[in-house]
Amino acid sequence: MIDRRTLLVRSGLTALAMGVAPRMAFARAETDRRFVFVIQRGAADGLGIVAPVGDPAFAAQRGQLAADFATAPRLDTTFALHPAMTGAAALYRQGQALFAHAVASPYRDRSHFDGQNVLETGGAGAYQVKDGWLNRMLGLIPSGNAKAIAVSATVPLALRGRHEVSSYAPSTLPDASDDLLQRVAMLYQGDAQLHSLWSEALSTRTLAGDLTGNGGRDAAATGALAAKLLAPAEGARIAMIETGGWDTHSQQRGRLAANLKGLDALVGALQTGLGAAWRDTTVLVATEFGRTVAVNGTGGTDHGTGAAAMLFGGRIKGGRVVADWPGLAPAQLHQGRDLRPTMQLDALISAAVAHAYDLDPQRVANALFAGTGTGRPSLVL
Repeated sequence: MIDRRTLLVRSGLTALAMGVAPRMAFARAETDRRFVFVIQRGAADGLGIVAPVGDPAFAAQRGQLAADFATAPRLDTTFALHPAMTGAAALYRQGQALFAHAVASPYRDRSHFDGQNVLETGGAGAYQVKDGWLNRMLGLIPSGNAKAIAVSATVPLALRGRHEVSSYAPSTLPDASDDLLQRVAMLYQGDAQLHSLWSEALSTRTLAGDLTGNGGRDAAATGALAAKLLAPAEGARIAMIETGGWDTHSQQRGRLAANLKGLDALVGALQTGLGAAWRDTTVLVATEFGRTVAVNGTGGTDHGTGAAAMLFGGRIKGGRVVADWPGLAPAQLHQGRDLRPTMQLDALISAAVAHAYDLDPQRVANALFAGTGTGRPSLVL
């Protein structure tokens, strides 16, 4: 016999399964250039992706997390790339990958929901702007018959706004996004039994990560699907892909390596699927904020501030790491615990969009990030 509480839990899970099929959001745009935004939900550890191995404080500050970089490929005299990202390392050598470090949005607290809201809306603070910067970007490029897509459980906030967006759901049902699961957890907050059951299920899911399914093959399939929709002459030109599993509070080494392998497979599938169109493509990978410099007691890291962002594609001038490096010595950290940001993520995004479509950088900054204090982007991509 199923009691009321069990029925409620099962009903909630069924509702999630029925309501979170990946959807492709379409909006009108016309250009041969492709732009893909990959969001890392959960606060990805930039220091664990692009490690400042040349910083004298790196090894002592990172402890066990420094071990992965003993034989990692060097990007320059200061930075090394996580060894799981073999495809990204090859793109870097070909001048088609650029890494930006010590970057952050204007947000300086450590809430996932608030940080993602600022990242996606381009506002100066959480919930100050209602539409997304990727939707506003559609107003900067020539209109026509091309489309924008969202490969995600729902249409993400970054793509919502006055420019019309429709959706398409494939027949397969994926896991629910981290954002949606966290919101359900908030609904169950007042019920001790349901909250406990849900939290246990959520913790198990978080350990697995969204990019690790089938050894990264699911991530590659996501990249291949996006490429299939972007590659045709009449296909989409703008895409957003949601990824999760980046909230590495515990057992970070294995979990981060698996997620980075998945991300690497996703980008590789995009490149392969796009073929010749890759030369006109810009892929931006960014997260809501970074993680603490020091390792916690469970082999993970906690919510931080400064992070790393990545750019891939034939449209960028890669083969370099862009960073005004602040240092990892205790006195150099933000609030004594976090990587101190020295570059505005807004400025990086503005520069990437401006270069992708040959637009005036200041016009892009004003349209996408009005009110955040973003100066004229000076980064050459």
